[in-house]
Amino acid sequence: MKIDNKMVKEFEKQGYRFTGKNSAVKICNWTRKSLRNEGVCYKQKFYGINSHRCAQISCSLVNCQNRCLHCWRNLDYTSDCAEIIFDKPLDIINNTIREQQKILKGFGGNKKADKKKYKEAMQPLHFAISLVGEPTLYPRLAELIVELRKQKKTSFLVTNGLLPEALKKLEKQKALPSQLYLSLNYPNENLFRKITQNKSRNAWKKFNESLSLMKKLKTRRVLRMTLVRNLNLGFEEEYAELIKKAMPDFVECKGYVSVGFARKRLGYERMPDLEEIRKFSTNLLKYLKGYKKLGEHDYSKIVLLGRDKRKMKIRPEEI
Repeated sequence: MKIDNKMVKEFEKQGYRFTGKNSAVKICNWTRKSLRNEGVCYKQKFYGINSHRCAQISCSLVNCQNRCLHCWRNLDYTSDCAEIIFDKPLDIINNTIREQQKILKGFGGNKKADKKKYKEAMQPLHFAISLVGEPTLYPRLAELIVELRKQKKTSFLVTNGLLPEALKKLEKQKALPSQLYLSLNYPNENLFRKITQNKSRNAWKKFNESLSLMKKLKTRRVLRMTLVRNLNLGFEEEYAELIKKAMPDFVECKGYVSVGFARKRLGYERMPDLEEIRKFSTNLLKYLKGYKKLGEHDYSKIVLLGRDKRKMKIRPEEI
């Protein structure tokens, strides 16, 4: 799939700024809120990441093996092929900082903006490799993470888990991110097929291989669940069995939000409220020995589960 001018214009209309031929940055609303001292995202509340210094990026903008029902992107612009020319890691980082500075420039004259935070925001310290696309399809992912570490920047990597060999490569090259996320949005293969629309015969097997591998990786590990009413909410015992394969440090139980192109597939009536997420989390804990509720973020409808509250905040040595 070639990214043409029409695609570029649509991405830019949605707030994306290209940092290469197949990479981009988009300012999160929480970055803007934090600059105005109107609140911070769950990543800051749970893990200590500063929202105003966070860069939300994609290094594999249109490449993904799945076409998930709850995904906010335009699935017409999604391909699992490797025809795109991928960008150099250092270019992605430098261009991300440059584009982020351009986008946030208006806050310099905003009376509501915190001047100290604004100055700090010009040099992001955290890169969330999670915007759109599947980052493990980016062939130079290890180089990107290593370079971020050299620059003393934290990195959160979110993967769909369909390329366990890519995770093994990161481990071998000592390039695991500060925190590794694996999306767990399905309790069984039937719902995996329904939600992801993935027709690959071995996809579910690969996903489970990544769960088992995750248990052994020496980095902070999180399973993130996007829960949709009347679709994948419930099934607590089945989810628990998958969680036990990975034994992550944390489990994020998050309510689906009907935004972007997802609104055409799953409407507002499919959004669970926080009370539903709390109930699900309480039921899930019945099957997870050693885990407990560590916190929640009301606005984002997230309940955090884990084993040790003292390990929530990222330490400098974990960058």
